[in-house]
Amino acid sequence: MAAAMVALTACGGAAPAAEAPAAEAPAATEEKAEEPAAEEPAAEAEAEAPAAEAGALIKVGIINNDPNESGYRTANDKDLKAAFSEENGFDASFAYSLKNDEQITAAQKFIQDGVDYLLLSAADTAGWDSVLKDAQDQGIHVILFDRTIDADPSLYSASIVSDMDKEGETAVAWLEGQNLDEYNVIHIQGVMGSAAQKGRSGALDNKVASDSAKWKIVTQQTAEWNAEKAQQIVQSVIDSGEKFNVIYAENDDMAKGAVAALDAANISHGVGKDVIVMGFDCNKWALQELLDQNWNYDGQCNPFQSEYILKVIDEIQAGNEPAEKTIVMNEKGFDATTITADDVENYGI
Repeated sequence: MAAAMVALTACGGAAPAAEAPAAEAPAATEEKAEEPAAEEPAAEAEAEAPAAEAGALIKVGIINNDPNESGYRTANDKDLKAAFSEENGFDASFAYSLKNDEQITAAQKFIQDGVDYLLLSAADTAGWDSVLKDAQDQGIHVILFDRTIDADPSLYSASIVSDMDKEGETAVAWLEGQNLDEYNVIHIQGVMGSAAQKGRSGALDNKVASDSAKWKIVTQQTAEWNAEKAQQIVQSVIDSGEKFNVIYAENDDMAKGAVAALDAANISHGVGKDVIVMGFDCNKWALQELLDQNWNYDGQCNPFQSEYILKVIDEIQAGNEPAEKTIVMNEKGFDATTITADDVENYGI
């Protein structure tokens, strides 16, 4: 497995409630951490939150992607807000954007505000060296979560990530294992340049290049995590009359949009049907589609990262270096023929 840094990172996709494509993300803004009812992963993290010295709150600036980007991102944001609350010993502020320049501006402001920790899920892998050097010069500990970046590892304390190369490789290996006579794939990509897109696209691109006699990309376009754009892409292929038998969508919501186009054209999909449908992120509603055998595969991406971050902060607060520089979360892929109702309940986000 390739160990490219840019592929150890985040999951993506547009949530059913999201109305705007990723390109229309709001500018980075700050807010104090709310205290929603913690889900189980956040509750586990709460118990491990480091106590602030002499009652002083640990000041944290958290830069994330727009929570409306996806069901994954909504769960990720909720998990972080539950963990980094005042009752857990933190003074946390949040900034959100899908644009790298806006995130960098937010990071500069957090540095000026004198945060103790800067937590970062970067919109893009490039352009972070200067601002992270500024943070280091000010004695601020930087912790990457969900997505890593192309920067000198000495500029951050730890990175808590998904292995996006592995996610793509697991999905493509599963698809190869279906032993189709030929693979005619509609490939619907996420936001170009994001680590989730690079990892999930890379595995499929490599397979097609190595076995072009059997594997063919019918179309390869970005829908920017958006269901409506994905539906339009698939509809265009249907209108063209070109044959296809696989939908490889890089998140659940784009898979949902693709299926909407198939349904409108009365094209069967799922287990034993005309078209294999694949998604990523494991939203609960998507795993239910697998259980109902309307979809075929969904790749997991774990949004509950706060407990890992809190352990790193606990180590630093104790005066120690983190035991691990890069923490890769364990994730799996689900097959419609073997998934259970318990899997939907336990792994769905």
